[in-house]
Amino acid sequence: MKPDADGSDAARGVLTLESAHSFASTLERLVAAFHAHGIKVFAFIDQQAEAAASGVDMWPATLILFGNPRAGTPLMLAQPASGIDLPLKAFVAEVAPGKVSVSLNAAAYLIERHSLPPGLSGNLAPAERVVMDALRP
Repeated sequence: MKPDADGSDAARGVLTLESAHSFASTLERLVAAFHAHGIKVFAFIDQQAEAAASGVDMWPATLILFGNPRAGTPLMLAQPASGIDLPLKAFVAEVAPGKVSVSLNAAAYLIERHSLPPGLSGNLAPAERVVMDALRP
């Protein structure tokens, strides 16, 4: 697992991590990790299938919407506009054969973006760690 090779995504608040697993296995591992930590998976959007339906070829890509209302609701109560970034999202993509990455908004970025009290970072950081752990060999 290698975070942003050049740091460019991180500078924009996006954490991009390389998965040690295949595309399908990465999806399975993320979902299993979310469930094991009481994190609800709200939806999957198969971006590759949506692209194909509009006549465009695309590599495998799926957007997972996930979260825990007990953790997310306090953010929205503190700053209603934070709801634009909730539930959280993980974008899983295989942009080259065998090269699978997962991108998500960094917890620190969301706290800063919405001027949330720093204490609420504890509501977001655990999800970030769950994703990181799921991608390890």
